[in-house]
Amino acid sequence: MIRKKQKTIYRYDCTITGESFKLTRESTHPLELVSVKAFYEMNPDKDDRPEYIKKQAEVEWLEEQERARIAAEQRALFEAQNKEK
Repeated sequence: MIRKKQKTIYRYDCTITGESFKLTRESTHPLELVSVKAFYEMNPDKDDRPEYIKKQAEVEWLEEQERARIAAEQRALFEAQNKEK
């Protein structure tokens, strides 16, 4: 029976966006790791992705902003209802 080699997976968080990602190698500087999204936000001049991917990323960003706005409104409404009681 052949033994399967186990790979160690290291989990890191982006220091800018807070997004989690996995690496198969341990990072020597984990506080300097940033996600691809954060890299392109910091360096728009180096953004060499195709246009359709840029548009898709923009749509995802707008949807995320809308979800955050709705969550904030619901939280405020919930807190207002609890203060009345």
